[in-house]
Amino acid sequence: MKVSLLRLVWLYSLMVALAGGLSDKWLYPAIAQATELEQLSPGLAGNDGANEAIEQVTSVSQLSDVQPTDWAYQALQSLVERYGCIVGYPDKTYRGNRALSRYEFAAGLNACLDKIQELIAAATTDLVPKADLEAVKRLQEEFGAELAALQGRTEALEVRTATLEKQPFSTTTKLYGQVIFGLQGRGNNTADLNPRNGDRDTQDPSTTITFGYNTQLSLVTAFSPQDFLLIGLQAGNLTTGAGFNNPPFFLNDTYTRLGYELNTGASLRLSDVTYRFLAGDRLALIVGAEGVNPVTVFRGPNRYESAGQGPISAFAQRNPIIGLGNTQAGIGFDWQITNWASLQGVYSAGNASGRAADPSSRAGLFDGPYTAGVQLALTPTRRVDLTLYYLNSYSTNAFLNTGVGDDLIGFVGSRFNTNAAGATVSWRVSPKLTLGGWFGYTHSQVQNRGFDGSVETTNWMAFMNFPDLLGRGNLGGIYVGQPPKIISSDLRQNGISTLNIPSAISGTGGIAGGQPDSTLHLEAFYRWRVTDNISVTPGVLVLFNPVQTSSSDTIAIGVLRTTFSF
Repeated sequence: MKVSLLRLVWLYSLMVALAGGLSDKWLYPAIAQATELEQLSPGLAGNDGANEAIEQVTSVSQLSDVQPTDWAYQALQSLVERYGCIVGYPDKTYRGNRALSRYEFAAGLNACLDKIQELIAAATTDLVPKADLEAVKRLQEEFGAELAALQGRTEALEVRTATLEKQPFSTTTKLYGQVIFGLQGRGNNTADLNPRNGDRDTQDPSTTITFGYNTQLSLVTAFSPQDFLLIGLQAGNLTTGAGFNNPPFFLNDTYTRLGYELNTGASLRLSDVTYRFLAGDRLALIVGAEGVNPVTVFRGPNRYESAGQGPISAFAQRNPIIGLGNTQAGIGFDWQITNWASLQGVYSAGNASGRAADPSSRAGLFDGPYTAGVQLALTPTRRVDLTLYYLNSYSTNAFLNTGVGDDLIGFVGSRFNTNAAGATVSWRVSPKLTLGGWFGYTHSQVQNRGFDGSVETTNWMAFMNFPDLLGRGNLGGIYVGQPPKIISSDLRQNGISTLNIPSAISGTGGIAGGQPDSTLHLEAFYRWRVTDNISVTPGVLVLFNPVQTSSSDTIAIGVLRTTFSF
């Protein structure tokens, strides 16, 4: 059967998504097929193992439970060696003392008839005595009904098999899920953020050890091998940050955020409502009201990115600029250009600060918050994955909305148009070692009336993954990088520099400039595969110079993550 390359990619995405963690909403296109073909058993009905497969023997001596002293030995010898129409079970037994069903006898008789017809056709009638022919004739008449029934069942099975071969798919909804339990906490630390003047005067209010969960459920309805509907549900109660009620320490939240954090107030919410289909052998499309954004459309070159099975921090999941805008509804495509190159594109709208369904001005699908982007994914060699991407985003809440690093880039209520570019590479040095890294850049232009200027950020990451470390299915990882950092901010109101975030943190009047220092993110984890469905991941995250501030204490975070998948 011919299988297109894109369909193989769909199947690969399914394995990564299910093994990798649904909190990432799965690598697009996510799932190629969600149902399995029914396995048929063509054996005849019978008692005491009558459905077991049987095979032809050529000599009665091959039947271990038939002895020359048995009263039927001669009859069996004649049928086996003269006509070759008696078979035995796989263990080379005949089981002559077991009760015989009429269907089994009909099957054996039919085999003898076929052999006799072969002999007659070959003009060897001298090998078939007249007495044998008369006995067979009487048996054929006696078991005519059973032979007819057997023939009918065989024909029905052939029709069913042919139908399944033509239509090997049924409309089926299947449930996939992942539940993450996290035990996490960080040591006492004091920040220099109030203002940033060399004095550590802001105590971290979120050092209590916490325990919580993140539940992801996905209902996949496949209408054909070419398309499916994905509905995702989420619930969780995990929050490790200080929150906006603890200024200015909330600035640390985007640096300390864990990849599996989710707080829905313990209520269930929609995370995915998407329809995905193949428009051709090399083109897949996605459209949806929830769960359409660059994260779900772009292919991830780091094959271990996953909140449930991969790195422990939000920053280490992928280049943060791919999460630009945190948008939700839209359309995307995945085009397999050649065997080693593919192109993905997406337009999505709406986020927490402006829903795509909002009818008010400067909101909605086309004039509210949005993100549009393209990614070129290359595999120049079998061991190297490379992606290049460009994104454009419009935000209305002064944030880049990546949720990582320097996410707040302007004054409250400011609007920005952002252009972002980056690249990620992953090199599988050996089956036991993968090296990789990424770089990202953003340039955001303020859009508010009476204001002008721009903000620039950069981020980078280098990583090592150790597949099957100390056992098959395990994974070790070391990630070192710089979270998004404002390197330049020159926002002006009526030509006067004001409300630039680095200066606002330092208390220097909002003058232009970038962050004075760089945060170094160091992360190590080890995922132990307990069973096919359970993994346990201890990990540690250390932040040097948090919030790009060298005078703040180093923050150390410990994690014990347990993931159940089904």
